Order: sequence, then C-alpha cells, then structure tokens
Amino acid sequence: MDTPPLHRPRVELRILDPRLHEWGLPGYGSAMAAAVDLFACVAAPLTLAPGAPATLVPSGIALHMAEPGIAALVLPRSGLGHKRGLVLGNLVGLIDPDYTGEVLVSAWNRNPAGGESIRIAPGERIAQMLFVPVLRPLFAVVEQFSTASERGAGGFGSTGLAASPK
Repeated sequence: MDTPPLHRPRVELRILDPRLHEWGLPGYGSAMAAAVDLFACVAAPLTLAPGAPATLVPSGIALHMAEPGIAALVLPRSGLGHKRGLVLGNLVGLIDPDYTGEVLVSAWNRNPAGGESIRIAPGERIAQMLFVPVLRPLFAVVEQFSTASERGAGGFGSTGLAASPK
C-alpha cells in the first residue's frame, strides 16, 4: 500500500545557544518519531526539589511557524516522567505560530515531599515538541443546537466504566 507524501510546512528555527551545534539540533529520533527532543540549555546542572514550584528551562531555540494552521505542543518525555518524576509544570505547553521568543520548558518534580530530587544536566533531553494542525472554527451563536446527539449533556462518567455492548 502506497502512503501519500507528508505535508511538511516550513518552520524557521533560530539557534540561540551555540552548544546545540555540539549536542544536536532538534530532530526526529527515528524514521517514525512524532516529536523532536528539546535540550536543557542551562549553564550548570539544575536540581529540582520534590514538590517545589516549576522552573522554566531554556531550550536554546526559537521558532517562527508564520502559518495560522500550525502550532507546536511541548510535551514531557515519557520515560522521564515515569521513571524520575520529571513532568511539565503546565502539563502541555502551547507554542502559537506567531510566537518568536525562546521556547521554554516548564519543568516540575512531581515526586512527593521527602522524595528524590531531580538533576537536569546541561544538554539533557528533557521534553519533546510536537507540531500539530490547528482548526479555527467560526462560531455560530444559537439558542439551541440544530441537531441532538446521542450523549447530550451527559458529562464526567456518564458513559460508565464497563465496555459497551457491541
């Protein structure tokens, strides 16, 4: 089966920290990787105490997507969150297409008080960035919705826990 070619929008990348030329520029770790890794561009090792406020870690890059149909999401690296407790202070970071400042990573040690501190070394890959399409719908203000849905206004837990019968 032939797969259609990928749409590859052009994103301008500014290198703000010259050490990235040694460590590696943002790139995909494998042929099918969905996101690029972001490096901690800190001057010296950084220690995050358990439960302390999140710290902004510079990535050493700035982007200009310049297209309203694309944005970037900064996400935690799965292994770091699961094995060490390093997650993002804002859970997911959104980089708008018109933002051209340095990409910062909000790093947070989710380990409980008295747990392990997390040490971030200069050049460590601490997060990943995923580019996503953006839809900007036109809102139509209505008194009632034009069609009903099967679910309606049922929210949190309204569909139950068990598998639905087929």
